Amino acid sequence: MNATNILEKLVSFDSVVGTPNAAIVAWIVAYLDGHGVNAKVLAGPEGDRSNLLATIGPVDVPGYIVSGHMDVVPADAGEWTSSPFTLRRDGDKLFGRGTTDMKGYLAAALAAVPQLVKAGLKRPIHLAFSYDEEAGCRGVQHLIARLPELCCPPLGAIIGEPSNMRPVLAHKGKSAARITVRGRAGHSSRPDLGLNAIHAIAKVLHVVVEEAARLTEGALDAAFEPAYSTLQAGVIIGGKAINIIPDLCSLELEARAIAGVSPRELLAPIRASAEALRANGFTVAWEELSAYPALALSPESALAHLVSDLTGEPPLGAVSYGTEAGLYQAAGVDSVICGPGDIGRAHKPDEFILDSELAACQRFLEALGARCAA
Repeated sequence: MNATNILEKLVSFDSVVGTPNAAIVAWIVAYLDGHGVNAKVLAGPEGDRSNLLATIGPVDVPGYIVSGHMDVVPADAGEWTSSPFTLRRDGDKLFGRGTTDMKGYLAAALAAVPQLVKAGLKRPIHLAFSYDEEAGCRGVQHLIARLPELCCPPLGAIIGEPSNMRPVLAHKGKSAARITVRGRAGHSSRPDLGLNAIHAIAKVLHVVVEEAARLTEGALDAAFEPAYSTLQAGVIIGGKAINIIPDLCSLELEARAIAGVSPRELLAPIRASAEALRANGFTVAWEELSAYPALALSPESALAHLVSDLTGEPPLGAVSYGTEAGLYQAAGVDSVICGPGDIGRAHKPDEFILDSELAACQRFLEALGARCAA
C-alpha cells in the first residue's frame, strides 16, 4: 500500500477525540504485523482507548520516536463538500478529516515501514501513536510513562504535527479548566432570597480580563505570536429563564504560556477568585480539563540539526499551537515538531493535504531510517 491508500483507510475510521479507537488501532497493528513489525497496544485508563508503540530495529540501543496521534476533531458533515470520513481527491488535494491533522503523517510513516524494515536499522525507530491528543494531549502521557520499560532512552522524538515539513523548536504550554459555581434558585422578584451564580461568575470573569491584560506587559519571547503568555475565557453556561435566579453557572478558560512560565500558575489568581465565592455561600468546583508544558529545543541540539539536515529546511523558532512535544521534553526526551501539511487547514471543513506533502514526509522518514542504518 502506498501513502495515499493508507491515508484513505485511516480517514475512514471516525476516530473522533474522546471516543473508542479499537478499530483504527487494530488496523494499524495488522498492517505492521504484515510487515513483520510487532506493535504493542497500550490500553489507557478509560478502558476503550489505546496508544500504540511499534519498534523497527533493535530495542536495546537508543533511537528515535516518530510520534503522532490517531484521533481527530469532530466534523459536521453539513459543512463539508463531501463526507469527511471518505477520502476525496481533487487534483493533487486529498480531502478528509484528519488528512493534515494528522493522519497524513501517520500514513507517511506507515508507508515508510517496508523501507525501514529492509534498511536493517542499527538504531531503532519507534512508531508512537496516541489517542485523545485533541483533548489536551491526554493519551500520550500514559504512553510516555511506559517508555522506560519498552525501549532504551530515546535520542529524540519527532512529532509530526503539520509544519510544512519545517522543523519547529518551540511552542507554548497550556492549561485549561472549568469553574462551576452553584448558588440558590428562586423567583427573580426576590433576589435577596437567592444566590445568583451568574453574578458570582461575573466577578471571576472580571479577574480573567484583568489578568489577560496584565500578561500583555509581562514576560516576552519574540519567537512567539503573540510574544506574551495569554489567558482567555472561552465558554460560559448558566441560567434557565430570565425570571429565575440562576443557581448554576460554569466558566471554561485557558492559559497559554511561553517557555519558562507555568500555565497552571497563570490560572492561580482565577482559581483564588473563584474559591473566594464560598465565603458568600456559593459552592465552587475547579476541574482541570487539560495541561501540557511548553516546548523549547535549543537550535544547537543534535536533533534540531538532524531534522533540518534531512528536510533541507531551516528551523522555525516557534509556533502558537500546542503539541505532545512538550510532554516528551518534560520526560527527558529532546523533541521537535516536523510534519506534512499546513496548520491553517486543520480543524476546518474540507481539510486537505497534498500528494507532494505526503511524499516529502515519507522521503524524510526513509532518510531518517538511512541514518539509523549507517
